[in-house]
This record gives sequence, structure tokens and C-alpha cells, in this order.
Amino acid sequence: MSFKTVSPATLRAIMEENSEEYALIDVREHGVHSEGHPFFAVPLPLSKLELKAGALLPRKSAPVYILDQGPEVPLGEQAAEKLRTLGYDNLYLVEGGVVGWHEAGYELFSGVNVPSKAFGEFVEETYGTPHISAADLAARREAGEKIFVLDSRPFPEFHRMSIPGGVDMPGAELVHRVYETVGDEDTQIVVNCAGRTRSIIGAQSLINAGVKNPVAALKDGTMGWHLAGLDLAHREDTIAPPPGEQALARSQQSAEEVAARFGVKRIDQTALQSLLADTEERSLYLLDVRSEEEFLVGHAPGARHAPGGQLVQATDEYVGVRNSRIVLIDDDAVRGVMTASWLVQMSWPEVYVYTATDAEMMESGPAPMPEIAKAAVLSALELDAVLASGEAVAVIDLASSLEYRSGHVPGAYWAIRARLAEDHIFIPAVGLVILTSPDGDIAHLAAPEVERLRPQTIIRVLDGGTDAWADASLALESGETNLLSRTDDVWYKPYDTNDPESARRRMQEYLDWEVGLVQQIERDGLARFRKF
Repeated sequence: MSFKTVSPATLRAIMEENSEEYALIDVREHGVHSEGHPFFAVPLPLSKLELKAGALLPRKSAPVYILDQGPEVPLGEQAAEKLRTLGYDNLYLVEGGVVGWHEAGYELFSGVNVPSKAFGEFVEETYGTPHISAADLAARREAGEKIFVLDSRPFPEFHRMSIPGGVDMPGAELVHRVYETVGDEDTQIVVNCAGRTRSIIGAQSLINAGVKNPVAALKDGTMGWHLAGLDLAHREDTIAPPPGEQALARSQQSAEEVAARFGVKRIDQTALQSLLADTEERSLYLLDVRSEEEFLVGHAPGARHAPGGQLVQATDEYVGVRNSRIVLIDDDAVRGVMTASWLVQMSWPEVYVYTATDAEMMESGPAPMPEIAKAAVLSALELDAVLASGEAVAVIDLASSLEYRSGHVPGAYWAIRARLAEDHIFIPAVGLVILTSPDGDIAHLAAPEVERLRPQTIIRVLDGGTDAWADASLALESGETNLLSRTDDVWYKPYDTNDPESARRRMQEYLDWEVGLVQQIERDGLARFRKF
């Protein structure tokens, strides 16, 4: 099946003009994406395409440019075929892939969430966001100075490691909760994250909102604290309380002033319905920026959860179409405005805030996942019996390499779904292959593909995936015990290693990379961040 193509030069011209909607999706594995990609390339790995395409690419007639490595690793046509099956009809293959882009003389960016990371560095340089080093913070606390350390990351990251004495107050929650948490206007506030971006954006959010306390970003976050030889806290659970009536009123007043300064647009129910009626012509994202707990209790129909701080930190994980429309939904007229103020500065052309009533938050639970065809299954207890019997079988785990390393069915092979055609040959001839993944979804998607690769073999999926195996209290094996594929499916964080020296080196490299993005985006010329 043939698809239209676009040259790197033509694509670059479209990106420079920046007047129409387009999506540039990178269908390589996330770890390979992190080795080098164009500035606005959005990672959508072929292995997970059916599960993520609907959320990232809501309008099926929007132009989608598909990027792979190039002729040596041609994934683009496979991705285009899957997208066409899903109903997308405006697809283009980027000629030469990433290799062709580079050979045309255009910039490649390493790392992940590059537009957001670069924006954080732009904010610090543009507004002179105050910062404090780990050593200075530790010395001032040791001297008895009263300092509030507010951690701007989601709770799981905070719980894993944090600055001792810190309080979890993620991203858009900072202005929402600060007046309830910090009772006076003299106490120093320090905002931290793991590295730099969320520290900078968080601190500047408080400054933009007119918080009278002295505010600073912790230079280099928890990584900087660790590199300074200071001990991190682990498994802390101190979460900032939601605001009371008086504190909320102060937050709302602050948000009003931010909205006026940055031109944040609010819409009512009539305007929202007008946008919803136009989704055949324009891509529209309905993003609920509140906490996950609030979203699960109740949210507006069709909305997806995108906590405000994470949306600014990793916009490419939530919005795949450039120049699309974004509606941020909250219930307090604070978190939506603060998030929108940053998206406006990132040059998103149409960002709106909709403050919903309790009655409008009529859906509960997580956003629905796409429906996928189910293959024949084997229960966890049945698989346990098969393995105990000594029968010649093979279990293939299609989780991320990090998830596999953490825990998998004993003896299971690990593979990347998109590479099964090459890598399944390393599995001995067996009569039964059982596929699994954390919840089983990717395993179900892979089942017909493995049936075509091994037509004489019985293929089954572990019902409920490896999660069901663990829920049945069956033993898990850990470590990289049986790898079929290269572990470049994910971007490994600097602390995703058990080697302390390697972790320190990678932390410093990561921090240097973030700082260096300012010069690289100047060379590239595609970023058009706005200064107010």
C-alpha cells in the first residue's frame, strides 16, 4: 500500500510557516526518539500506536507526518497502515526519516519533552527567575531560617524521593494551595522538582500570581541536592491541603490578575458547545487540569486528565497537533488560568479556560481506553499450572523494559512489540506462546502479529496481564533476565540505574543538557516563545 511522502525541506517550510494544523509523529521507540528528533516531533511509538493515537490525534483528517529512522529501520509504512485502519486519511511519510532530516541540514534534539524543557530555560533567562543552590538552602535551614519547600511534581515522584521537609504541591496546584499552606508573607518559599523545568515554572507561577513571599527555584532540584552530597528523603507523604474559603478567594484574585496580564481567554457553555460542534474542521483537546483524585470522582464528558504542571512540563505527551484548540477545564478558576498563562507564552494560538460546575462533572473514573480486539486468553492460575508442568512453552512480556526489570513472570522473555518480527527467532521452537503486558492490552494487539510469525504455534494472552499474575499472589522475577530486544524502548532517567557513579554522571549530563537547550533552539529557529 503506497502513501504520500513529504520531503524534509517541504516539512520544514510548513513548520516555519506555522499557520495550519499539523502533527509530526515519531513512531520509533521512546528511547530511540530521545537520541535525536526534530524540535516539534511528538513520540508515538509503533508498539503503542493503537492505544495512544486517539488521544494525541483527535481529528482524523488533520495532516499527520510520520517520522521513522529512515531506510534502514522503516517503520513509517507500518504506522501509516495502522493509522489508516483507525480512520486517519491525511497521512504523509517523511522522506528519509530522521536520517533524511539530518542530512538536509536541520537540527536534531536529544532528550524528551524538548519544547517544554526549552521553554523552562527560556522562562528563567527571560524573567530572571530567582534560584537558590542546594548548599545555600541547606545552610539557611541549618541556621534556623523558616523556609517552605514546595515540591511541584506529582505525588509518585515526590514519594520516591524529595527534599527533606518538603511538601508536595504539584504544578498548577501551587497558586491554588499556597495561601492555605504558607500562612505569612515573610517566609521564604523554595520550589523544587527533579531537575530544572518544574522548579522554574513553579517559582515563576507564584511570582506572576503576586505572591508576596520571597520565592526561589531550587537550582537543579533533587538532582542538584544529591550532587551537592546531601541526603534525600524517601517515601514521604506530606501533601499540601486544598484551600479553604478565604485562601481560595485570594488564589482566584491572583488568577484574575494573571489572566489579564497574559490574555487568557475564558469561555462559557455556549462557546464550548460551538467548539465541540467544529471538531470535524479543527482539532480540539478537552484537558482537565485538576488533581487525579478530583478527575476520577467526576469530570466533564469527553475530558482527559492532564494535571496543569505536567501539561506544561510535557506538552507533547498530551497534545499531538500543532496549532490545535485547547480547552483547559477546572472548577475553581485558578488552575486552568495558571496553566493557560504558560501555554499562551509557549505560543499555543487558541487556549481557552472553562470553569465547570459540579453538575457538569458527570463522568467518573479514568478516561475510556480505545476498544481493541481480544485474543484467546489463559488465566494466571492456568499459566502457573502450564509452567509447573514442564511443557515447552514461551512467555513473552511486552511491558516497558523498566516494568519488566521491576517484575515479570518467572522465565518470561522480554521484547518490543514493533521488533517481534526480527526478535522472535531467538525463542526456541515451542508449541505454546503466551503473551503478556502490564494490563494485557499490548499483548492482545500483538497476538495476531505473532500468529502470522508462528502459524504452527498456539498463541494465548495472559488474561489481565502481569498485573493479574501479581494480584493472584504468584511469584515475580526481577531484573533484565531474558532480553530479546535492545532496551531502548524508554528514556531512562538519570536515577534509573543502580550504579551510584553512573547516576551522578548522568544527572550532571542531564542538567547540562537542559541549560544548553537555549542555544540550540536559537540555532534551530522553530521555537517562538512569547515574552510578556
